[in-house]
Amino acid sequence: MAGRYGRPRSVLRMRTVAGQVFLLQVAIVVLLVAAAMAALVLQSRTDSEREARNRSVAVARTFASAPGMEAALKSPDPTAVLQPRAEAARKLSGVDFIVVMNTDGIRYTHPIANRIGKKFVGTLQPALAGGIVTERITGTIGPLVQAVVPVFGHDGKVVGLVSAGITIRKVSGVVDQQFPLLFGAAAGVLLLTTGGTALVSRRLRRQTHGLGPAEMTRMYEHHDAVLHAVREGVIIVGADGRLLLANDEARRLLGLAADVEGRPVADLGLDPDTARLLSSGRTVTDEVHPVGDRLLAVNQRSTAQAGGPPGSVTTLRDTTELRALTGRAESARGRLKLLYDAGTEIGTTLDVVRTCEELAEFAAARFADIVTVDLAEDVLTGEEPTDTAGTGTGMRRTAVSGAPPDSGLYPVGHLVRFDPATSVGSGIDRGEPVLEPDLTAFRGWHLQNPQRARRIVAHGIHSMIAVPLRARGAILGVVLFWRSQEPGPFEEEELSLAEELVARAAVSIDNARRYTREHTMAITLQRSLLPRGLPEQNAVEAAYRYLPAQAGRGGLGGVGGDWFDIIPLPGARVALVVGDVVGHGLHAAATMGRLRTAVHNFANLDLPPDEILWHLDELVTRIDQDEGAEEAGGSVTGATCLYAIYDPASGTCTMARAGHVQPMVLRPDGTVETAEVPGGPPLGLGGLPFETWQGRLPEGSRLVLFTDGLVEDRDRDIDEGTALLARTLADRPGRTPEETCEAALGALLPESPSDDIALLVARTRVLDAAHIADWDVPPDPSAVAQVRAAAVHKLIEWGLAAEAFTTELILSELVTNSIRYASGPIGVRLIRDSSLICEVSDRSSTSPHLRQAATTDEGGRGLFLVAQLAERWGTRYTAGGKVIWTEQALADGEPFTGADDLLAGAVEGEEPGA
Repeated sequence: MAGRYGRPRSVLRMRTVAGQVFLLQVAIVVLLVAAAMAALVLQSRTDSEREARNRSVAVARTFASAPGMEAALKSPDPTAVLQPRAEAARKLSGVDFIVVMNTDGIRYTHPIANRIGKKFVGTLQPALAGGIVTERITGTIGPLVQAVVPVFGHDGKVVGLVSAGITIRKVSGVVDQQFPLLFGAAAGVLLLTTGGTALVSRRLRRQTHGLGPAEMTRMYEHHDAVLHAVREGVIIVGADGRLLLANDEARRLLGLAADVEGRPVADLGLDPDTARLLSSGRTVTDEVHPVGDRLLAVNQRSTAQAGGPPGSVTTLRDTTELRALTGRAESARGRLKLLYDAGTEIGTTLDVVRTCEELAEFAAARFADIVTVDLAEDVLTGEEPTDTAGTGTGMRRTAVSGAPPDSGLYPVGHLVRFDPATSVGSGIDRGEPVLEPDLTAFRGWHLQNPQRARRIVAHGIHSMIAVPLRARGAILGVVLFWRSQEPGPFEEEELSLAEELVARAAVSIDNARRYTREHTMAITLQRSLLPRGLPEQNAVEAAYRYLPAQAGRGGLGGVGGDWFDIIPLPGARVALVVGDVVGHGLHAAATMGRLRTAVHNFANLDLPPDEILWHLDELVTRIDQDEGAEEAGGSVTGATCLYAIYDPASGTCTMARAGHVQPMVLRPDGTVETAEVPGGPPLGLGGLPFETWQGRLPEGSRLVLFTDGLVEDRDRDIDEGTALLARTLADRPGRTPEETCEAALGALLPESPSDDIALLVARTRVLDAAHIADWDVPPDPSAVAQVRAAAVHKLIEWGLAAEAFTTELILSELVTNSIRYASGPIGVRLIRDSSLICEVSDRSSTSPHLRQAATTDEGGRGLFLVAQLAERWGTRYTAGGKVIWTEQALADGEPFTGADDLLAGAVEGEEPGA
């Protein structure tokens, strides 16, 4: 019972009556046992001392009265005669000492020999007078009792003294041996008494149900008050069917008399059903019974469930007034459930049209027979709705549910312009709902289109509610609820329900509209940052695929940070780039755009792949430092990149990567291998160098660059995906790059991509050796003319005689500069591609620069002349020096005739760059 009040049944916390009685009884028993033991101990000590006195006196008197005692004392050597006798008597009597002394107290005997002849310690005068002395002293052997008695001569005079003594400890040892028995008996008495007390307390605890004194007092004080004050009737019926208790409310509800306790239930005058229920004792929960003009909710339970006496307790509650409210409560509960279900079934996606369709389908099935949803044109495109939506502007019918084709209602996609003169149009202008309980009365709603109105009524549609879709103070559209199958019209209560339903749906529609707007902006941004198409170049035949992750996975669907690039480089070369920014959404897309722009800028410097990645890593680090302090979301760390340069003149490919997945190479014979490009850290970590991989690719090889989204997924690790890609590539090595992209995506693309995918496939080409010409030039100014002549001859052979004069001027300037300012061997190479490329290489790392020569300068116009004659020019650094290159467009037309004008102020020399 104590557990019912939330109290632990602890022996140390005796709050119950039974516990307190038990504790009191145990305390009394313990005190009695302790007192008895103390009395026994004290009595034993008193008896021990008395026994010591008696034994010492008896031993002393016996030894003093022994025959020959007088003669021994008067002998020449009393000690020799008496010491053996005294020791024998001491051992036999069990005393600690027997001392015989003369009348002056000088010892003749003693257990310790060195004390013979010394003065006795003790009181002697009463013994010298013929009396007996007993005293308790503490000697060297501990507390003891000694007795001194006189020794009388034949004439009755005292001729000597005898003392006998014994320690109290020796006497009490016998009593001490009895203590275990005494304590055992005391413990047994304590256990028996405690057990009996526990049994009595247990019975008392059952009778008091574990209640404390204060609780029992409160229970009995408030029992009657609470029982008779509650507004529920309480009836207790015993196992024999007699009424044991009925409170005031039960008497009132059942009309019972005052003296009904103890009478059988069948004799109380109740109706048969109620009497049978009370007598049966069966379990009942909220069972309604009519009693007179009342409806009583009856609950009945057995009283024996918790260990109580057999019988039943019944509670009665008057539900007559509640019954009248049941219908309204059920209706309100149904409406609340309708709104709750609407919150879970409407707005499951962030699509405006789908949200409108969910609203129409839900309301048509649960509230109205037919539902139409019209939205402003701006809302459908994701724009902010205008303040005049619905009056001056049209609304597009977005969703219809429950309407047959011949119902007369506008179909989906129809542009509806609501007339402000109609009740619906004026309600939309005011932002208020409109109830038309009887459409057949034609009270203004039909002015929108009288002919359609008659068709609607003829189809059986007889009632309508129009509710504007409002969100954040703006009108998004209007929802029309039509009733045709149910005969009753819409009522005012249903109007408020329709408002609440539309208000909840409006939030979802507005969220979908805003998402559509943001998603469109993000898609537009990303598409503007990605390549629009492939640039013109002859180094590779390329194809690409870009697939964004699905919506709802880490950000905006369709917006990610993967990118690719094909960048034409001087010398007919091409750069292939694939990158990946971790994450999705606008930030990832913006970061991708920044990195792609940086890659283009660094590529224009014509640097090797490892240096480009180093510059890109340094840029990302600076961006992180600048933006990381202000907003954590601006960090770019987590981007990866693979940069490859392919030279069709030599067929070599150079690659470096920053945390990116390894590319694959499909050779013309069908062999697939992973290019073992040395791994570098992702961009933005900094501090570590990047290494390059270089290899020669046969013509027709496929270089496959991709992001990890292609080979890695939630259900597939990267090794498994890489192996599957290799098998797919080797299956049909003769595919075109477009076919290779389709095959790779068909084999590896998951059903629901969780990451962006960028795939770039490039089939290598090798320039015809007949379109490449190169010469070694000795460092002699006279060799310039020879190079010019050889170049003109080769151009005529290529059918480019029209470019010969311009090429002569360019080669003359570039070769002369190399001879004058550079060192080591000088090389010249002409490449005929989509343009004519001239390259002059030397061992110097100093690059010339273009400047504007003054009118008084004799030189400084050579590079200006080159820049005017060539379409593009620049410098490329190599491991052994540099290459200065120019490109000339090969367009059909007349030969160049304006060189004389350009040569007017030019000289062949040019200052080197700083």
